Amino acid sequence: MMVGYVAYLVLALVVVMFLSAAIRILREYERGVVFTLGRFTGVKGPGLIILVPFIQQMVRVDLRVVVQDVPPQDVISRDNVSVKVNAVLYFRIVDAERAIIQVEDFMAATNQLAQTTLRSVLGKHELDEMLAERDKLNNDVQEILDQRTDAWGIKVSNVEIKHVDLNESMVRAIAKQAEAERLRRAKVINADGEQQAAAKLVEAGRMLSAEPQAMQLRYFEALHDIAGERSSTVVFPLPVDLLSQFLKQGGAK
Repeated sequence: MMVGYVAYLVLALVVVMFLSAAIRILREYERGVVFTLGRFTGVKGPGLIILVPFIQQMVRVDLRVVVQDVPPQDVISRDNVSVKVNAVLYFRIVDAERAIIQVEDFMAATNQLAQTTLRSVLGKHELDEMLAERDKLNNDVQEILDQRTDAWGIKVSNVEIKHVDLNESMVRAIAKQAEAERLRRAKVINADGEQQAAAKLVEAGRMLSAEPQAMQLRYFEALHDIAGERSSTVVFPLPVDLLSQFLKQGGAK
């Protein structure tokens, strides 16, 4: 009798072990790459998966977007400036079969490829482009990575350059350049203002010369402004026509 209970117990344990080894549950974002006696036999999931114990093996693959930090890379720009650049990589698996079969470790392979691509792409641009055209550089790196990882069943959705670190001497040089640029703009704006003011003065002179009475009225208005400032300056109005007569007489002599 005791032997019968032990036999039933052993049988129940075998059944439980068989079911635990045979039954797999995959979540909505997971897929299972199944191998039968070492050969690829298909991708299954999500949901309930039945495997043949000791004959079939399954590798779980997560299809969610992976966020990976690209370590800082030493980059020499096209204008021979040394900088440190790091970035963030966003990718996901679109083909579980290729991600498991074509590459040993797709996470490490993608990270290493991102590092080399980042150095290669940024090395073709000048420092000003790295600082001002990050969106364009992000798109260039993303397109190259997406093409190279397509054979691994990986889709690179986005690449974002986080920091471009410069040494102190280069920071000071950029600050001097920015200050010089601001001074240049100030001088250009001042020159444009003088040019516009000169053009307006010429236009005003033409309008006043067309009407002599307008000149007299403008002259009286200037005297009124001077008198209103409570200044001790004494102003003697002197007609311009009188001066012109003296100048003509002096030239005749």
